[in-house]
Amino acid sequence: MRKRRSSTQPARKQQPSKRRSCLGGSVGGLFRAALWAAGGWIAYSHWKIDHRLPLLKAIPAEQIRIPFAPSGTLNGYIGRQGSGRPLLLIHSVNAAASAYEMRPLFQHYRGSRPVLALDLPGFGFSTRPDVDYTPELFAQAVLAGLQQFDGAPADIIALSLGSEFAAHAARQRPDLVHSLTLLSPSGLGQRPQEMPDDQQRVQRIHRLLRIRLWARPLFDLLTTRRGINYYLKKSFAGPVDPGLADYAYATAHQPGAEYAPLTFISGKLFTLDAARTLYSQVATPTLVIYDQDAYVKFDLLPDLLRQHPAWRAERIAPTLGLPHFEQIDATTQTIDRFWKQLETENQTGRE
Repeated sequence: MRKRRSSTQPARKQQPSKRRSCLGGSVGGLFRAALWAAGGWIAYSHWKIDHRLPLLKAIPAEQIRIPFAPSGTLNGYIGRQGSGRPLLLIHSVNAAASAYEMRPLFQHYRGSRPVLALDLPGFGFSTRPDVDYTPELFAQAVLAGLQQFDGAPADIIALSLGSEFAAHAARQRPDLVHSLTLLSPSGLGQRPQEMPDDQQRVQRIHRLLRIRLWARPLFDLLTTRRGINYYLKKSFAGPVDPGLADYAYATAHQPGAEYAPLTFISGKLFTLDAARTLYSQVATPTLVIYDQDAYVKFDLLPDLLRQHPAWRAERIAPTLGLPHFEQIDATTQTIDRFWKQLETENQTGRE
């Protein structure tokens, strides 16, 4: 007779090993797929993407080459006509930056005053070596641009992170800078409490990004046409300027185009606590033009204006960081009014 199992006998527990192995197999499969995808993109980047696209002038003007020992040479677009005070234009720093970002202002002021628009080191037609890109290097590039005016104090208009480099230059050589106009400047946001290892963390990220195996493929991933249009869209209240988008794509597909931008992405080019350690030490008359910006904030601007009478600000709305592209008339009228106020104040002081 078959013995019946006692009802009190515990049921056999289901073994979890199969479930764990299935889960582990799924995770392992996803990991292998990710490795294959990454490897495929790296190979595609190195062998299939053209990194020598034709690059036209960012601005239809005479080009000059400025010797610059830290990185080779700087490219500049110059308009020599006009007898007014010289004007230096400094673009921002991002994955696909160039002097094209300042083209509307160059076109507006050329003929009425000498104008120089720089390609910063690592961008545009300036040389793009694998060197240590730092805020000081970019500040020295701004000073090299100022020295093209034979010692005459110049007005500077700078965009976004370029504003920090212009401020560094003005702090070092105030005799060469008559005024600063900062368009949507970085460094004015309320930043969290600095941690003791912040600088070490930035250096670690920078070293990781610059590993040769994946540095260029990562940069290529960021600078696809879709990627460039995605990031530019965040800076336009209306449609993205097609000329800017096309030029950004072309300038990002040049030999060495990844070096300076990857340094920027690591955070190494930003001045820590810039409102206190940099901007508050600039005595040069300064105008901030701002509104909304997806990439920078202006929480500390009111305090800066209260504490430093040489600083003033104007809001041009609706804009998202590039007011000179979308509202060129309002932007230039605001800048002209600022310059006129300075001349009036200087004349009153002389009297």
